[in-house]
Amino acid sequence: MEVNDLWVMSPPLSSPPFSSDEEFQSENLTLTLIPGLPDDLAALILSFVPFSHHNRLRSTCKLWKNFFSSKTLISIRRKHLHSSHLSHLLCIFSDDPTISSPYLFDPQNLAWCQLPPLPCNPHVYGLCNFTSISHDSHLYVLGGSLFDTRSFPLDRPSPSSSAFRFDFTTQGWESLSPMLSPRGSFACASIPKSDRIIVAGGGSRHTMFGAAGSRMSSVEMYDIATDEWTALDGLPRFRAGCVGFMVGNEADNKEFWVMGGYGESRTVLGVFPVDEYYRDAVVMDLKNGGVGKWRELGDMWEEGERRRLGRIAVIEDINGGSPSVFMLDKSDIFRYDMASNCWKYETSIPKKLTDESSTGFIALDGELHVMGSINGGDTTDNNWKSRQQKRSASLFFQIYHPQKKVWRTLVNKPPFPQSLDFKTAVLCTIRI
Repeated sequence: MEVNDLWVMSPPLSSPPFSSDEEFQSENLTLTLIPGLPDDLAALILSFVPFSHHNRLRSTCKLWKNFFSSKTLISIRRKHLHSSHLSHLLCIFSDDPTISSPYLFDPQNLAWCQLPPLPCNPHVYGLCNFTSISHDSHLYVLGGSLFDTRSFPLDRPSPSSSAFRFDFTTQGWESLSPMLSPRGSFACASIPKSDRIIVAGGGSRHTMFGAAGSRMSSVEMYDIATDEWTALDGLPRFRAGCVGFMVGNEADNKEFWVMGGYGESRTVLGVFPVDEYYRDAVVMDLKNGGVGKWRELGDMWEEGERRRLGRIAVIEDINGGSPSVFMLDKSDIFRYDMASNCWKYETSIPKKLTDESSTGFIALDGELHVMGSINGGDTTDNNWKSRQQKRSASLFFQIYHPQKKVWRTLVNKPPFPQSLDFKTAVLCTIRI
């Protein structure tokens, strides 16, 4: 029996709930989303399906395909679903997103969803150190470092100013106005309750060349409504490889924080470039929709305490207060105390990972996720078996709840053909 044979006939709605969404219009308005139910109720029921399952449901029939690809679905979910019931998804860019598709992972339902790759530019390749950030129902990919076949020399990376946006309703990428300054390895944050994104610092650092490349201090803001970038006051010093986050979400107390990173590099024995890492942070006031001057904070740790800032994860305060900022330093997690401008020990991960340099660390749905790869069997000296194990590596999640002070673990088989390298993978989260 064909799928359409299962549909029942009913009079058309006098006021269709999707009349404003042309994508959802059907040639035959007598068909209903769910047999025996009015479309408005059926749409509400379908909107409760986790977002990670939508791709599989699109193939059910034409009406479902149109509904799960419509703006109506997103608006219903945001209007009727509590924040805790929205899908909190982890987005993983395992490699150059122009050739390797990013994936969404739903830890709650253990489901993966593949996204299409970025539009390919035949002149550039090897995109890395870009920043991915979410805002509303969109995913943004900004800047990065890459190789350009039109530049010389070919063995040195170039910073990118490109900006792309993925629309979850159309399931497609679109190109945005490029940034005023090309940059990679930079701080970035979405300003709460405002259609604006701010970026700061960066340079042309590439994973293949360590300390090679440029550094910069420029800062700019993107207006989503007008698709325009505006230059702001630059950072007090050149700073790349830094982390950015917002503090406060009310109009009168918003601040953009930039932590860590590195400045000018020095050479060892006049040959090997070595980065000079910062131990401080700088803050810009964004009160009442405006922009202010930067203020500098002192060092966050003493000389010799640690060399550089570890991986950072920020848990937002749903009540609009200061977020909780955490740092993963090898196997220990520290919490940042804004009042004393220092890091305080929080906890240690229960199981140490074999490769601490290739560890993912991100905040998702109020919890800290520490990620690493584990093989399916014992290690062996046999090269063929080692390659097989590398391809079959699973993701091992150690998840910490800061309020409950408890850990839990999760193991899942990812869809990537090779084991994830978190030294180069780009992570972000989206709530949709």
